Amino acid sequence: MAVLFSALSALPALAHGFTSTVYVDLASPASGHVRAGIQLEYDLLVVSAADAAKDDPLFRAGTAAFDAGDTAQQAAALEAHAGSVVTYVTQRFGVTAGGAACAPVRDGGFTIGQREGVPYARVVLDYRCPESTSGAHEVRSALFPGSEGYVRDSKTIVTYDLDLTSGSTALDAQHRSFSTQQSWFERFWEFFRLGAEHLLGGLDHILFLLALIAGSRRLREIVLAASTFTLAHSVTFVFAALGLVEVPAAFVEPVIALSIAVVAGWHLWRIWRRRSHATDLETTGHGRLGLDRAGWTRLAVVFCFGLVHGLGFAAALGIDQAWSWTLLGSLLVFNVGIEVVQLAIIVAVFPLLALLRHRRPIAGLWATGAIAAGVSAMGLMWFVQRILGV
Repeated sequence: MAVLFSALSALPALAHGFTSTVYVDLASPASGHVRAGIQLEYDLLVVSAADAAKDDPLFRAGTAAFDAGDTAQQAAALEAHAGSVVTYVTQRFGVTAGGAACAPVRDGGFTIGQREGVPYARVVLDYRCPESTSGAHEVRSALFPGSEGYVRDSKTIVTYDLDLTSGSTALDAQHRSFSTQQSWFERFWEFFRLGAEHLLGGLDHILFLLALIAGSRRLREIVLAASTFTLAHSVTFVFAALGLVEVPAAFVEPVIALSIAVVAGWHLWRIWRRRSHATDLETTGHGRLGLDRAGWTRLAVVFCFGLVHGLGFAAALGIDQAWSWTLLGSLLVFNVGIEVVQLAIIVAVFPLLALLRHRRPIAGLWATGAIAAGVSAMGLMWFVQRILGV
């Protein structure tokens, strides 16, 4: 156990920092035109474009502007090296119509905004498609691949209103392109897979779930705890992803880390309070739904922290367009992917701990205590790192 958590502690403080997300809005303002508003992480765009074009002045100017936190300087740095930047983007993001390539033309200058607490650059490209073509549009994205060595990989979240249809899709290393004529099942699977992969790749959410499992004595308790967590994060997930609630990542990420430490520490505190009678925790519990006063208090704490975790899930999807049933469907499918993986983890871990608790109460207590101690330590370490920004 000590070796496991020692290895985990070497991971970055932000569990979602291994990948980058690109956001694209597609529309057709006129026949033969596809307008693409593309938002990319500023600092990653600078280093990737500079490296691809061997443009050292872009790297120096862009990095200095990033360190200064000056959005005007950041936009000016991109504008001064627009050739390198636009070439990088257009070589890795493309649109075709009826199988024929559409030619990109930059429309306007670069603008800088904020997403998840970091600067994002926005560029608008007008893709001119051959007039004689007909059929579906196909979009391809290979922006910020892992082969560049700056991030593990990236995903591109696309919202589109093309070919008399609108929707959302997610592209990544395994799925680089999509067609506007894709089936309902293909759209469902893309967001389901994205949600599942997000939970599996988000170590902080997994540790929070392990803390819930370690502190749950019976099946009823873990079901209630997981259901409470699901209800809470689903509410804020949908509200935040639809732009109805906005909380900076500088607040969300530390609180998620703190939630891990608190929920895991709760179990340790109960063990310490009972001391020699700690094994009674495996058999006691009365009241409504089999929960005592402490059990209901724990559910309240889980619900409050679940609200914050929902903000973290929403930040991963990053869609903040106006309300639509298509968008809501994408959000809910993403959430279903999260829940399926969450349930799979519970099914895999809880029965093993329950069996150990039943046959060897002392061993079960030590096992859950060790899990809670390791998870709590990780949560506290991440909390300090995220507060300090290291």
